[in-house]
Amino acid sequence: MAVSSSSWELPLVAVCQVTSTPDKEQNFKTCAELIREAARLGACLAFLPEAFDFIARDPAETRRLSEPLGGNLLEEYTQLARECGLWLSLGGFHERGQDWEQTQKIYNCHVILNNMGSVVATYRKTHLCDVEIPGQGPMRESNSTIPGPSLESPISTPAGKIGLAVCYDMRFPELSLALVQAGAEILTYPSAFGSVTGPAHWEVLLRARAIETQCYVVAAAQCGRHHEKRASYGHSMVVDPWGTVVARCSEGPGLCLARIDLNYLQQLRKQLPVFQHRRPDLYGNLGHPLS
Repeated sequence: MAVSSSSWELPLVAVCQVTSTPDKEQNFKTCAELIREAARLGACLAFLPEAFDFIARDPAETRRLSEPLGGNLLEEYTQLARECGLWLSLGGFHERGQDWEQTQKIYNCHVILNNMGSVVATYRKTHLCDVEIPGQGPMRESNSTIPGPSLESPISTPAGKIGLAVCYDMRFPELSLALVQAGAEILTYPSAFGSVTGPAHWEVLLRARAIETQCYVVAAAQCGRHHEKRASYGHSMVVDPWGTVVARCSEGPGLCLARIDLNYLQQLRKQLPVFQHRRPDLYGNLGHPLS
């Protein structure tokens, strides 16, 4: 499907791919370099992956390295957003919530900062990745993390209305349907996909979510080896509402850029009006609009 002929006028977004480690200071330096590069290239919004702050070796280290939203790390990103004049999608922050003292567990919190550095949205990951994949090793996110209690209504940004999710959430189409019916034009799945599920499921799930919701899908990903216990698949990408991959990161840390054409999105939704054709009388109102 053709994009707008005046594509240079369309909002530009940057998708950042990194290899987080337990070294929070070095992780920030890496992310800050990519964010500054995104600003230099003219992006209005930069997306960072899940666990952009760190990837620990075990639940105890995760708890030790975590911070509240009002801590030093988010303050650094607040200053960076202001410095660059850029909106930031911080795709998965290890957050010590208000119940930290009672639970000693964190939230996997997706934070949106505007170009003034203000927190304009927070979404706490609702589907935790407790799985055992042969060849990839067991994952028990719930050992250190509490599932979020609710979805976040889509947030208006210079690129469009963004519906927030995190990684494993992409396996649940009900969530994406709820977000698009609440007005989302862009769905974002910051992730740290494994080396076995990545080649099998990563791209096909992202393209499926884009096609069924007729949204842009932005997926910033972790890549490479984080430490001796964990590695990630990478392949950060942007998918348009037709299901075409319009931008993709190469191997290793770096970024890719994509234009967001909301006129194209609206045109496609008119030509293929699937949401008008839904039959909740037959199968229920899956992914009903958010209240």
